[in-house]
Amino acid sequence: MDIKQILERLCTAGAPSGFEYAAASEARALLEPLMDEVWLDRLGSVVGVRRCGKPGAKKLLLDAHLDEVGLMVTGHKDGFLRFQANGVDTRMLPDREVTILTEPPMLGVVACLPPHVLSIEEREKAPELKDLLIDVGLSAKEAERRIPVGTPIVYRAGFDSLGERQVCAKALDDRACFMALLRAAELLQDKELDVDLYILGSVCEEFSGVGAKVGAQAIAPDFCVAVDVTFGRTPDCSKDESFALGGGPTVGIGPNCTRWMSRRLLDKAEQVGIAVQKEVMERNSGTNAWPMQVVNEGIATAVLSIPLKYMHTPVEVVELNDIENCAQLLAAFAVDIGKERVIL
Repeated sequence: MDIKQILERLCTAGAPSGFEYAAASEARALLEPLMDEVWLDRLGSVVGVRRCGKPGAKKLLLDAHLDEVGLMVTGHKDGFLRFQANGVDTRMLPDREVTILTEPPMLGVVACLPPHVLSIEEREKAPELKDLLIDVGLSAKEAERRIPVGTPIVYRAGFDSLGERQVCAKALDDRACFMALLRAAELLQDKELDVDLYILGSVCEEFSGVGAKVGAQAIAPDFCVAVDVTFGRTPDCSKDESFALGGGPTVGIGPNCTRWMSRRLLDKAEQVGIAVQKEVMERNSGTNAWPMQVVNEGIATAVLSIPLKYMHTPVEVVELNDIENCAQLLAAFAVDIGKERVIL
């Protein structure tokens, strides 16, 4: 499996929260050769299952969300677009290229005043969302006709190598992690499992986590792993709150993570020689593990994360080795998990 090539397919799909169909279609096509059955649920999440064939088998669910941060058109002004944001940092927006998800998609640019006409105070202040407009190069009449209110918008797609082992793109949060699920499923193809393996590409994580919540409620797994990104280390980041790219995935430890599952991940990493980092999560993990943990009567839950730099920007960066190591660890974790002696 060519991780880089497949990851580009996933990341270049425009799929903000509530409008994930383009990414879900790619995810479904990629998942189908690896599972017994794949479908879209009522919210649009991708669900795949590989059955182990054992009567009364337990269920293991691996989740990564498919949606990305984005914008939505709320109105028009003289041919320009007004908009609201979901998960997008306003500082990222002036002079940014965006893709408006019409049919076919259109290019837009977030309008900005040149520095020559700004006061010193204005240069030092981040713009407010209400003051920003998107220029689409159309007349007022054409803009209203071709781009109705409610049209979704994402950062303009790009996918580039950064050095030898890193890639830079939009939507690596969280499609790098769905890529890890695909690779884990491939690694498990020739392995005998004692659980039914479910893979969920969930919708709406950036909005509320309802995709994972509904998916977990329908599947009713015995245990689940939320796979998401965490903060990658840069020179300006605290080492206590960020993690090294290339240092391996992080294993969550805290109240949102069932203790025996965190221990199993750490033990398996040591057994198979995979470098991992420990991530203390003293409260809400900020992942789909939070809603999934309390579904039905409660689900044993773990969090596994891939370090990522520049989260929620169009230039997110991950290390390809971390994706592979995340997949290797998930595969090792899944084998014989049905025999696990659960001690809380």
